[in-house]
Amino acid sequence: MAKLKNYNVVLAHFVLFLTYLFVSACSSTNLSVTKIEGKLIPITNNTKEVSEITEFVQPYKDHIDKDLSTVLAIAPETLDKNGEWQTPMGNLFSQVVFEKGNPVFKMRENKSIDLVLLNHGGIRSIIPKGNVTARTAYEIMPFENSLVVIALKGEQIEELVQYFIAEKKPHPLYGMTFTIGKDNVAKDIVIQGKPFDRNTTYYVGTNDYLSNGGDNMVFFKKGIAKYDLDYKLRNILIDYFTEVETVPLLSDLRISVEK
Repeated sequence: MAKLKNYNVVLAHFVLFLTYLFVSACSSTNLSVTKIEGKLIPITNNTKEVSEITEFVQPYKDHIDKDLSTVLAIAPETLDKNGEWQTPMGNLFSQVVFEKGNPVFKMRENKSIDLVLLNHGGIRSIIPKGNVTARTAYEIMPFENSLVVIALKGEQIEELVQYFIAEKKPHPLYGMTFTIGKDNVAKDIVIQGKPFDRNTTYYVGTNDYLSNGGDNMVFFKKGIAKYDLDYKLRNILIDYFTEVETVPLLSDLRISVEK
């Protein structure tokens, strides 16, 4: 019995030794990826299945096409984004954003939008002469940008105007007029029919991208308050087109240059 007991002890120690070697070997092994393989797996070449999918999707496609193609208004003239300081598209777009956004801002915050500034590059299409549809609005504004109102102090309004002059781009502007002097500095700034007051806080409508300093409009990031109206610019256009019969060509002078 003594010999068997000793044998069991030796066997137990041997098993522990092998376990230790196995654990040590595993813990010291550094695994690494040496090769990655892949292959293309075709979904199907079954024309019957493709046909069934097309038939399933077609009613939804037809419904969307019908909604997008419904005539909402008529444009007597083509409105484009060409111009030195102002453009037909920019004039209309900024004014429409004000007209549709201001009632929402008043209802929610009991405040009024003073001016609207958008970006020239954000307008991606024209309003062609003839029928205006929801598809027109999607082409003009294919992005998901929404209307945001920023409260800016007078000094930031001055930065806004100087940015506008330095950029030399016809960014859509409404609610403000000014003259670019011979010294390239703004003069005769008027907001909502009143002379600009540096000690006043103004509420500026813009889109969510610009409100975060997009297109180097960093003055918006200095705003003292921010209001997201959760009203997409595209929907603003669609709502406007739905309400009017004829899209106007706005040619009022908003920016003038001193001779």
